[in-house]
Amino acid sequence: MYWQMLRRRLARIRNQVRERLVTAFVEKHTPNEVAASFSVGVFITALPTLGVGVLAFFVLAALFTRVSKIALFASVVILNPVVKWGVYGASYSLGQFLLGPAPNASFDSVSLSMGVDVLTRLWVGNLILATIFAVVGYGGALRIVNEFRRRTDDEDQQPPDISVDPSSSHE
Repeated sequence: MYWQMLRRRLARIRNQVRERLVTAFVEKHTPNEVAASFSVGVFITALPTLGVGVLAFFVLAALFTRVSKIALFASVVILNPVVKWGVYGASYSLGQFLLGPAPNASFDSVSLSMGVDVLTRLWVGNLILATIFAVVGYGGALRIVNEFRRRTDDEDQQPPDISVDPSSSHE
């Protein structure tokens, strides 16, 4: 039951991303611009910005005409608030693996004094994961954009169907 629910949710997310990317494909942006916009969006969304990332999207969209706004905002569908908690957990674990456990950190005695050590591990792990997500997102988006445009170009170049129905007579 759980796996079916998870599978349906992932399919719904995939379809939402695909719909938004398809909309981005028909914009007047190059495939690299669409993929880079999506990649930047994934990177920013993966970071623990507490909502400031969305403001960064608006600033980027206002400052740079080559940014695909739709592709940028499509990244939010993938790293939605529910998924981000898993990213944060993985980020902290990666940071702890790389930097070692935070000194004096335990679940029994949580205090503000260990905040810097915990946040350092979270950010180190998160920057690494966000970079990986962005690279994978760029490659995936570029592939999808190029495939979509190739298909639409192939459809546009097909000769019109001018076959004659033998059952009709023109007498």
